[in-house]
Amino acid sequence: MLNIPNILAFIRLLLAPVMFFLLVDRDSALLQGIHYSWLDYMAAFIFVVASATDFFDGYIARKFDQITTLGKILDPLADKMLTLAGFLGLMMLDRADPWAIYLILTRELFITGLRVSAVSEQIDISASWMGKVKTVVQMIAIGFLLMEWPGGTALLWAAVALTLYSGYEYVRAFLQKVSL
Repeated sequence: MLNIPNILAFIRLLLAPVMFFLLVDRDSALLQGIHYSWLDYMAAFIFVVASATDFFDGYIARKFDQITTLGKILDPLADKMLTLAGFLGLMMLDRADPWAIYLILTRELFITGLRVSAVSEQIDISASWMGKVKTVVQMIAIGFLLMEWPGGTALLWAAVALTLYSGYEYVRAFLQKVSL
């Protein structure tokens, strides 16, 4: 159960609240004397490291046949925690449109509930290719917004569109498998 992919997912779980702390608790005594721009850089660095663990845990799990039930739970949970920390932190910093964040988070909660329902019915609705693309675009958007680079808002809305579309794909796949 405790293999490298699961350890990487667990590291991502731990890094998400650290990144969130750097974004939203800027006046904390722990961060006193650190300029806000450095907090952005530290949050972005943590985000990049955590995002890299997402790639490597999946790659290692598939390549070395280390896919576990724990990993199937930890990996999407860690992804959600990381993107949630990024999007909510950015929204609180006024760098992300609240409607975009609302749409993304609502879809994520709905699909998580759908997946739980699918598991209880012994239906496999694993991540689709579009779901993986959605995650990558979300992570790129978060990175751009963290660094306040041009195009961050456009990437955020592209992520919203992909998020909603991949959610539609999950629902369609679930309904097709239920009706079989």
